[in-house]
Amino acid sequence: MSETSNRQLAVGDRVLRKEFPPISRHKLALYCGASGDHNPIHVDLDFAKAAGYPDVFAHGMFVMACLGQALTDAVHPPRLRSFATRFIAITQLGARLTCEGHVTELVEHNGERCAKLALTTKDENGDVKLAGEAVIAI
Repeated sequence: MSETSNRQLAVGDRVLRKEFPPISRHKLALYCGASGDHNPIHVDLDFAKAAGYPDVFAHGMFVMACLGQALTDAVHPPRLRSFATRFIAITQLGARLTCEGHVTELVEHNGERCAKLALTTKDENGDVKLAGEAVIAI
């Protein structure tokens, strides 16, 4: 059961917060296989160094998937009306991501009472890696 299903929401309420374990090489390799994104910048250290990076880094869509998981863990998926994100910065190998979402506005959306959420994914240093918004039925 989602954490938002049985309570009134107000502007400023935190709807979701989820911490993820450090991003490992193994996770990135598994994500390559699952997503079909085999860009070597995400798994091949030599390739990443030749491209000027100190190491491989996470796929943007991997980071988005973490945020999507955090959102649907907190909000029952049939209540989700929209989900949009924008990539802000590269997410390094080993980053410990924290995804959060807060209510920014209570609105009518297609005749339905909804809440707009501001979403962020930050690393352990507080650097924003991904930002976005969602609309959920309430």
